[in-house]
Amino acid sequence: MDSVTLDALDLRLLHALQVDGRAAFSRIADVLDVSDRTVARRFSRFRARGIARVAGVTDSHRIGHAEWLVRLRVLPSGSAPLARALARRPDTAWVAVVSSGTEVVCVFRVPGEGPAPLEALGRAPQITHVDAHRLLRPVMDRRWIGRTLALTDDQVTALRPDPVEDGAPVELTDLDRRLLPALAADGRAAYPDLARRIGWSESAVRRRLTELRRSGVLQLDVEVDSGLFGYFVSCVLWLTVTPARLGGVARALADDPEAAFVGTTTGPHNLVAVAVCRDARALHTYVTERIGSLDGVDRLESGPVSSYLKRGAPEL
Repeated sequence: MDSVTLDALDLRLLHALQVDGRAAFSRIADVLDVSDRTVARRFSRFRARGIARVAGVTDSHRIGHAEWLVRLRVLPSGSAPLARALARRPDTAWVAVVSSGTEVVCVFRVPGEGPAPLEALGRAPQITHVDAHRLLRPVMDRRWIGRTLALTDDQVTALRPDPVEDGAPVELTDLDRRLLPALAADGRAAYPDLARRIGWSESAVRRRLTELRRSGVLQLDVEVDSGLFGYFVSCVLWLTVTPARLGGVARALADDPEAAFVGTTTGPHNLVAVAVCRDARALHTYVTERIGSLDGVDRLESGPVSSYLKRGAPEL
């Protein structure tokens, strides 16, 4: 992608889409006090240049799926093709190349409490070691704050969709199993296009999409590189925390502006986080002064993210 610089309107538009990824351009334009045509043109430029896109993300908890965070130690020459292959799998939600290509980290989603699907991975010649950790509970209830600072509170309120209803897990229908992958590819796809693509009536698609959003099964996320906001270093942090201190440490990290994800997990590290910092110096300060000051952190392992291949997990 060519060098890209975002102006103030770009930042407000990206924030607006994060608040409601399917908000009509006319509604966004009204809140931003610009023309519909300007908003549509800006978004088209985002998509054409690969700057950002809106993706539909399925909440695993709401549909009764387990999430497994899998670490694959790999030969450096094999990391990129392996990551691309994992990103193409329908059961992966997040795929990243870590530690200068010596590791690939991904999130698998499996029905119920099933195990991570590791059988096929074991036959890949570029993989030297596999670790699978069950993600137990995401601690954060927000996205990384660095991309949601452009709008005022009043503008966010004007754009915010209907609140999600609390309730029992939702059993997916045949329509859902066609609709959700289509929305994962394009969260802003028009209703007629979705109807043609999945072979269902437009009225049924419109009604079910609304229901899925209201139930919390479907969330909409803007996929965009943090570097466009001036934050150039992302890092996966694996923490071993004294059990009695685990909840407090997790909540403390979840409040940090650097945090993009914090969750508890099984395995030798009981807490995993993704931190986003402006540069390596800022990451050093965060690790040594912030995390190092937290009572109960016994061990920390870190791996800088070299590239993201898939970002479909709602928290990550």
